[in-house]
Amino acid sequence: MVLAWGLSFALVNAAENNFVQSLPRAHAHNDYEHSRPLLDALDHGFGSVEADVWLVNGALLVAHNLKDAKPERTLQKLYLDPLRERVRANGGRVYRGGPSLLLLIDVKSDATNTWRALTNVLAGYAPMLTRFTTNRIETNAVTAIISGNRARPLLEAEPVRFAALDGRLPDLDGGAPVSLIPLVSDTATKLSTWKGRAEDGPFPEADRKKLLNWVAMAHAQGRIIRFWGTPDTVPVWREFESAGVDLLNADDLAGLKEFLLKTGRR
Repeated sequence: MVLAWGLSFALVNAAENNFVQSLPRAHAHNDYEHSRPLLDALDHGFGSVEADVWLVNGALLVAHNLKDAKPERTLQKLYLDPLRERVRANGGRVYRGGPSLLLLIDVKSDATNTWRALTNVLAGYAPMLTRFTTNRIETNAVTAIISGNRARPLLEAEPVRFAALDGRLPDLDGGAPVSLIPLVSDTATKLSTWKGRAEDGPFPEADRKKLLNWVAMAHAQGRIIRFWGTPDTVPVWREFESAGVDLLNADDLAGLKEFLLKTGRR
């Protein structure tokens, strides 16, 4: 399906750089923990990456825990700068001819101050970023979504933004415009404890019904949906993919890539 805010989940032609096949449904969970942040995900064709961010002395540092934050690992150096270079090299897209790449920025520090710092930083990358207004989305090469500690009142008050919000399942009942909350994410534990192992048996039917209902609600509103904390197992990916979950979460980049290429539903 092609959703209202412009992300296509159809097959995309191979990128010119290294002939990488774009996989718009593949989400690199905690991407910054890979040996080559962003680059490993791009080499596997992932269409969505996630970076945890801390505001430290005015700098946006990428790390899961504050104690691991290092001055040289800024959001700009690890993600925004290389993405801009890639977009310039590929005719205005991260993958030549491909859809918008989703950059999920998971805020770990104070929501208000971090958003204010992010606003200033993202403005410097405006030519490649999706633009959000009160009721409109102008899709560009990179779509930034703010997760974690979200300064929702501040974002709602801004008539023009270069990022939107990552919602939660209750937001499916909240009536927020898609231009504010285009993505809904939540923990997989709200759905099921099933891990897809042989000893776990089949996916419980009651859990499948909940999943299908949430996916249907999100799609009816023009939103995409994701679950974090999902095990990196083929049975789990298969159930979520079959249910229509838009972004499949993975730490195992090669494993999810292999699964998606085999299914033919990228």
